[in-house]
Amino acid sequence: MAMKKKPVTGMKDILPAEMQLRDYVTGLIKDTYKSFGFSPIETPCVEHIENLCSKQGGENEKLIFKIMKRGEKLNLETAESEADLTDSGLRYDLTVPLSRFYANNANSLPAPFKALQIGSVWRADRPQRGRFRQFVQCDIDILGEPTALAEIELILATTTLLGKLDFSGFKVRINERRILKAMAERCGFPEEQYDLVFIILDKMDKIGWDGVKAELLEAGFAADSVERYVAMFGEMEQADDPLSYLEKALAGALEDGVIDNLRMIRESVEAVAASRFELVFDPTLVRGMSYYTGTIFEIEMAEFGSSVAGGGRYDKMIGKFTGKDTPACGFSIGFERIITILLEQGFQIPGAAGKKAFLVEKNMPADKLCEVLRTATAEREAGNQVLVTMMNKNKKFQKEQLEKEGYTEFKEFFVR
Repeated sequence: MAMKKKPVTGMKDILPAEMQLRDYVTGLIKDTYKSFGFSPIETPCVEHIENLCSKQGGENEKLIFKIMKRGEKLNLETAESEADLTDSGLRYDLTVPLSRFYANNANSLPAPFKALQIGSVWRADRPQRGRFRQFVQCDIDILGEPTALAEIELILATTTLLGKLDFSGFKVRINERRILKAMAERCGFPEEQYDLVFIILDKMDKIGWDGVKAELLEAGFAADSVERYVAMFGEMEQADDPLSYLEKALAGALEDGVIDNLRMIRESVEAVAASRFELVFDPTLVRGMSYYTGTIFEIEMAEFGSSVAGGGRYDKMIGKFTGKDTPACGFSIGFERIITILLEQGFQIPGAAGKKAFLVEKNMPADKLCEVLRTATAEREAGNQVLVTMMNKNKKFQKEQLEKEGYTEFKEFFVR
């Protein structure tokens, strides 16, 4: 069987120039988030299959790369279902592993705990621009903080990072899952079908309100419920203050404090960072994960045409492990999408020191080669990056290739 040189579909090789950018962005992420008090942690890339299939991950649970049992635990002859063959899988996000991590280690962590994770995740998804089957996620989460301070800190930290990458004018969209549920309740949708209503609502930006209405009716929902639902969004759009409208329209259906919480987040964030981006309340924002319980948010950039970061509050997930609910809120940067944008824009790493290349003629005597190596060592000790390599016959092409890798200075060493 012939060996295949291309990567598996949906995964990619990363060339040195892109790797340098990825390392720079990763370093900037860590420095920025640490300045907000987030502590780096790491969780295994393999997670228990029970955790991954706990109905917390929405559509992502259909995209798990499952791992077969090993050794004596694997018995192909007696297996009657997939459950008999698998016991673990590659993580599809960092939130489920974080919840398990916190449940297992809470006694050794401060309260509240501000976690920073950067790592690869895997989804058997359809590859497209900025979307792969193996990709890096970068999450910050605050565990144990029930107040709006968690959302405020997460939004400020994430937008500060984007500002350091020269992004501006982007839009932070914010909504509340409890508002979505209260609206569905007020319009008479069955509680057990709220998720289906939200899945259809989430398509609004692609199919418009006529499309949303048609799909809700096609799904079998009562016509009067659908009419009231679409009309409520229309009335909200016409209102001077959508939050005040909802406060009145959902009285009795929406628990106290939800609207005030959103107002506090909006006012606090705008007071600190209003000039860098726009913060907007978007009642059609849904977020796909079923584990969200409260505030949800996304960052939308014109450069990408869709979301490049998202997150929200998931106060019930840790309780699945411990039996006791713990307030939790997180924000995830779309690392691969950010890298895609920066590469397309030709982003240059600021303050990058020039890289030097020492081109050594072949067959150089040992004593002269040692002189070259000593010179390179002195340059490296002075903080410079130096490549020592043999000189090719086509020096022009060799230098052109090295320039693509960021080398700006060349020194040639000859035998004579």
